[in-house]
Amino acid sequence: MRARPARRRVAALSRPADTGARRAAHLALRAAAPAGRRALLLVVLLAAVFTAVELLPGDAAGNSAERGESAADLAARRHLLGLDRPLWERFADWMGGLPTGDLGTSAHGQKVTALLADPLPNTLVLAVTAFLLTVALSLLLGCWAAARPGRPADRVIGHASTAAFALPEFVVSAGLLLVLSLWTGWLPAVTVTGGDGRPATWTMLVLPVLALVIPQTGWNTRVVRGALADQASTPHVQAAHLDGLPPHRVLLRHQLPGAVPAIATGVATSTGLLFGGAVVVETLFNYPGIGTVLASAVAARDTPLIAGVVMCAGAVISLVLLAADLVRHATLGART
Repeated sequence: MRARPARRRVAALSRPADTGARRAAHLALRAAAPAGRRALLLVVLLAAVFTAVELLPGDAAGNSAERGESAADLAARRHLLGLDRPLWERFADWMGGLPTGDLGTSAHGQKVTALLADPLPNTLVLAVTAFLLTVALSLLLGCWAAARPGRPADRVIGHASTAAFALPEFVVSAGLLLVLSLWTGWLPAVTVTGGDGRPATWTMLVLPVLALVIPQTGWNTRVVRGALADQASTPHVQAAHLDGLPPHRVLLRHQLPGAVPAIATGVATSTGLLFGGAVVVETLFNYPGIGTVLASAVAARDTPLIAGVVMCAGAVISLVLLAADLVRHATLGART
């Protein structure tokens, strides 16, 4: 009879751990399905890349040929590059190397992984910096507008964020170059690399980062403002106001936690837009990233290099979307 209370205490102590383990397993299962769909979508995207390059005029053999080469030389080069093989066979061979980290060989005979070893970290530095600034500014502006609904600050932030998101990256880049470089001379107009392949000074990062941050801050500010407005009408937020809590405390402790799933989704969506905008921004500012590599690879019809860039960008975007799914499911699970 005395052993029963002890067993009950042991069961009571182990129940929270079991509940936490089950919740973690449930969270992993809920995030696994979207991750599988995104992996399948990435494969379809890579197949579309191979097909699109195949449909472009010219090929890698012709674009890498030297002056005076004969038709026999071009045929030999096409055979060397495998361009005389069916498209599906080339795609299957390229996909077969992905599990081992092999992204194929470029049209110039270099490993794609070696060609992306320097540009990819540069792009990640640019994208991560722009991402963190976007999140910080969006939360600040969105919360500021939500704390003053209907007031001039709310209207100004709303109109400014809409205008910022409507501007393409190349328009923002041109404006920044004109004002901060040509007119004032405060910042360098182009990026000069040092011996290690990185930008020579940190100031060369400012204009490319701003060109990416401004449009995405506009979009995410609207997302934050809308998510907080939706939370303002929920019963627990209205009850907090009726209890006499200060508005800033209601905003930060009641509205913002409930808005996290929508904000996380919007921020994760911006990752793809940041990488897409990086192609334009890096080309305009001569920044040594994968955007510049992609532009030159498309001109050379270098299919493995193009697919390698798309694969790296897609993997990073998929990881960020997976993190957003985990945050959203964890937040919703905690609320239930």
